[in-house]
Amino acid sequence: MAEQTALADIRPDGGGKPDAAVVRDALGVGVAVGLSGFAFGVTSVGSGLTLLQTCALSLLVFTGASQFALVGALAAGGSPLTAAAGAFFLGVRNAFYGLRLSQLLALPRAVRPFAAQWVIDETTAVALAQPTRRSTRIGFFVTGLTLYVLWNLTTLLGALGAKAIGDTDAWGLDAAGPAVFLALLAPMLKTTTERAVAGLAVLLGLGLLPVLPAGVPVLVAALAAPVVLCLEGRRRGTSRTDAHDNDVPEEDR
Repeated sequence: MAEQTALADIRPDGGGKPDAAVVRDALGVGVAVGLSGFAFGVTSVGSGLTLLQTCALSLLVFTGASQFALVGALAAGGSPLTAAAGAFFLGVRNAFYGLRLSQLLALPRAVRPFAAQWVIDETTAVALAQPTRRSTRIGFFVTGLTLYVLWNLTTLLGALGAKAIGDTDAWGLDAAGPAVFLALLAPMLKTTTERAVAGLAVLLGLGLLPVLPAGVPVLVAALAAPVVLCLEGRRRGTSRTDAHDNDVPEEDR
């Protein structure tokens, strides 16, 4: 089984997509998502972070969901520790992306630390959609480079714009972060289980917002995933048991 998996991950270069098509798709994703860095820059400065802190987050952290979670918690009055914890737990998923991409990209050891900075939702999605190792590498690096450059540039522009317009709450720009986050999340919810996790997380987060310190509801909302998966596992186990019982002849029961 292990040998079969390894062979499947080799993805020979024959029969792949044209390089131009891969680059076009990767640029489309990179440009579309990269422009939302403007919303992060506005939200971050409006939350009280400085221009330097805002740009440093995009340069060093470079994962939109975690960045929005961090500044959102700070804007709500949460402690830096709580805000960082929420951002960390959201960013953990990138480590699992890296485990999969390390097999598909098969990069030299010297390149891996630099490539790790670009392991995010969008680069992973583009890379996994490719049929060959060559197209996987092209898709990953074109998406990563485009998104990294645009995200940081628009973060800077958004931060400068926020400083110029003054109070972002007066313009309703405090809603920019959550709106962009939902726009990025919604297309990923393809199964009933994923939608159930998202729905329960929203209920937990909003329901606990008035009674818990800022930033803590986000951490509690993370419990939605194990709860839904546990219930889903029990449901499937019950379904298998019922199906087995139905297959047993009446006289054997």
